[in-house]
Amino acid sequence: MAHTERQMLLGNMACVHGAIYAGMKFYAGYPITPSTEVAEGCARELPKIGGRFIQMEDEIASMGAIVGASMAGLKSMTATSGPGYSLMVENIGYAYMVEVPCVIVNVQRGGPSTGLPTKVSQSDTMQARWGPHGDFTAIAVAPSTVAETITEVIRAFNLAERFRTPVTVLLDETIGHMREMIALPQPGEYEVIDRVKPTCDPADYVPFEPTENCVNPMPAYGEGYRYYVTGLTHDTMGFPTNRPDEIAPKLKKLKCKIEDYKDEIFKLRVEKMDDAEIAFVSYGSVSRAALLAVTLARQAGVKVGSIQLHTVWPFPLDQLRDLLQNCSKVIVGELNMGQIVHEVERAVSHETEVHSLQRYDGEILTPMQLLDKLEEVL
Repeated sequence: MAHTERQMLLGNMACVHGAIYAGMKFYAGYPITPSTEVAEGCARELPKIGGRFIQMEDEIASMGAIVGASMAGLKSMTATSGPGYSLMVENIGYAYMVEVPCVIVNVQRGGPSTGLPTKVSQSDTMQARWGPHGDFTAIAVAPSTVAETITEVIRAFNLAERFRTPVTVLLDETIGHMREMIALPQPGEYEVIDRVKPTCDPADYVPFEPTENCVNPMPAYGEGYRYYVTGLTHDTMGFPTNRPDEIAPKLKKLKCKIEDYKDEIFKLRVEKMDDAEIAFVSYGSVSRAALLAVTLARQAGVKVGSIQLHTVWPFPLDQLRDLLQNCSKVIVGELNMGQIVHEVERAVSHETEVHSLQRYDGEILTPMQLLDKLEEVL
């Protein structure tokens, strides 16, 4: 998979390369536009490295399969789009409860329902945070280029393994179907994190006991460590419980293992913010337009900067608050009817104006549209 020469690579294929670089050995999925090339790439590439690809009967089964494969010790991934993600959310919630690392790539298209299969959208942003029912803390990352797709998928696997949790990659149709010239990463170029395995005697293993960082060592099934797995709220041994003194610590653990270590998860790309009086905040394909809009605005003498959210969830409230403290106006660009804008509003002072630029007709946001909005708010 590693080459030094540059090549023209499709965004969806970058998912495949990033996942294999991170150590993925199992993919289960169901074809759905605009993510199908991820499945096709995995079907071609995984057998070459001793991995396994399986096309399941639907997205519900696909998510169940990657949870099971991860329990068996394999780094696993699936890819889908909005309608398929909707079907997966029950088993995604199961993965949160039983603390199983896995990666879900959502190549977003317009919705709701069948919506716009071949058109771009970012309308699944809130679903990545709040899709399953119950209390949990989600991680979601978002690339804006083909090269970033590789590195963000690698990071998604690292976060999943580090925190024993599902991680969603919020790709969008534009990036998934874009081709760019890139060089594939060399072995050792990026850190690859593997789950921690237990070292105690199997008879002494407590699968969900409290730990300092709230993350337990995870054996693979068949390695001699027997433990019970259930989607029911469970005690430290994994067995269902109705005891309040066991329920609350379990749910708090799901939150604290991520909330207490958010600095390991947050990642922003910050451009021209040192003296910025106005800022664009964006993620995914919109960030490409924002970078050019900043360059053109600067040439016209307007002090504008850009903040790109590589980490969408958990939302980097404190980081944004610090970066935006000297800005009088913020423009949030999204390919939806306004989802992240409300989070940005929470991050700024009352004196800072937050303006939303929304596009939800299946087309991209252009640099000129961002500049038009900038002129409107000046």
